[in-house]
Amino acid sequence: MHSSKTQVWDLFVRLFHWSLAIGILIAWLSSKDASTFHMNVGYICAALVLARCIWGFIGSRYARFTHFVRRPAAVLTYLNRILDKREDRYIGHNPAGGAMVLALISLVAMTAASGWMLNTDTFWGVLWVQQMHFIFAICICLLVVLHVSGVLLASSRHSENLIWAMITGKKRPAEPGDVA
Repeated sequence: MHSSKTQVWDLFVRLFHWSLAIGILIAWLSSKDASTFHMNVGYICAALVLARCIWGFIGSRYARFTHFVRRPAAVLTYLNRILDKREDRYIGHNPAGGAMVLALISLVAMTAASGWMLNTDTFWGVLWVQQMHFIFAICICLLVVLHVSGVLLASSRHSENLIWAMITGKKRPAEPGDVA
């Protein structure tokens, strides 16, 4: 058992992560009526995504996009290594996790944009915009399930509680063979 921990996720990343998770849940639960409350939650989620995008360029080491955004081939290689039970342990986001960050940020932005469009004179009641908003929201839910499944799998495979790490910001230090 390791007593020392290394700081990975800064306070901004942790607050963003949990605030967005709560925001998505509240938006989903309030989606039956297009209330001002639902719209405001959507705007908060959009603001969170904008702030995270900025932080992706100026934030701490593990928060920067340059640290965890990988080419699609690297993501596919990592996914294949998961299937072979040979994936490396990453101190920050693994390639699949990095791809998930980009996918979720993009979908939340598109959902917020389509929701905003529905409240303009030009797109009020336009069926295709309503359908896109709904499809984006469903895709977020599917990705959340994949994200949580990936976190649980990586936690199990690497004997590390990644949920707790996203609360405390700390993980066990890199060991030989880990990707820092």
